[in-house]
Amino acid sequence: MASDANHRTLSSFLDYLRVERGSAKLTIAAYSSDLVQFAEFLEKRNVALNAASRDDVREYIQELFSNQLDARSVGRKLSAIRHLYRHLLLDRKIDKDPTLNIDLPKQWKVLPKALSRAEVGAMLADTTLGENPPAEKPPGKQNETLREQALSLRNRAMIELLYAAGVRVSEVADARLEDLKLEMGYILVRGKGDKERMVPLGVPAQQALQHYLKNGREALAKKRSSPLLFLGTGGRRLTRQRVWQLVGQASLASGRHASPHMLRHSCATHMVENGADLRTVQTILGHSDISTTQIYTHVALDRLKSVYTKHHPRAKVAATGKIKA
Repeated sequence: MASDANHRTLSSFLDYLRVERGSAKLTIAAYSSDLVQFAEFLEKRNVALNAASRDDVREYIQELFSNQLDARSVGRKLSAIRHLYRHLLLDRKIDKDPTLNIDLPKQWKVLPKALSRAEVGAMLADTTLGENPPAEKPPGKQNETLREQALSLRNRAMIELLYAAGVRVSEVADARLEDLKLEMGYILVRGKGDKERMVPLGVPAQQALQHYLKNGREALAKKRSSPLLFLGTGGRRLTRQRVWQLVGQASLASGRHASPHMLRHSCATHMVENGADLRTVQTILGHSDISTTQIYTHVALDRLKSVYTKHHPRAKVAATGKIKA
């Protein structure tokens, strides 16, 4: 049956990613999810993965778009399928690559959604840094107030870090206390494939992290030992899903729902708007290939054009349409 053959093919490919490529767990999980969905599409046609044709791939992509899936997600799924068939071709399990000459959607390089600087500011405006101690209350209420203050400090520090350093949500959830180098103004980030990078932190992020460490983390840890920087109540580990929820809740103040991914893209977008070169942005975001960072090129070009128009004497055109002397 096609389902049995597909299961063996997927298992072999995921083992290859895990053992030979040394891919991260999250990467393997993403590949697995996307490829299982493609395999289920083929199984409806009683087609095995190693027997799929180019028409099968094209019709699958068309079905994804008809289901209102955005172009970026379609592009990601197609990328996973490409990697599978390249592996099968090199392993001599197939004679032809059915993804050959199937282009990624044109919209793939559309700039990801980013928040404005005002929207980021609004997200942080409601959260105090907790410099003042809580007012005197009965023991039970006082403990509750201390916990709420600790959570507020933690959330503020996380959002500042997401925006200041452009880190991924998994990099925030996995950040360790020892990774933070506040005296140097840096944080060591462990990214995809266990690659490490040092990312600078601005003053607001440093201050928010200092206040969290001084007045919040210990209250959340409750005397439990943990190597993690950000903790849930009772010293528990924060999941990536929980970080997404917390950012979404904080973004209500801006009037626009945001995600950790949007804060990452906002960091890059605002840097490029202010004149940062793409190589610097690539290093901060932890992109292994500059082509990934080039989605921000049009931001740089927009800024280049506005500066040129403002400062070059031959760039301005009079209302009559004539070039000014």
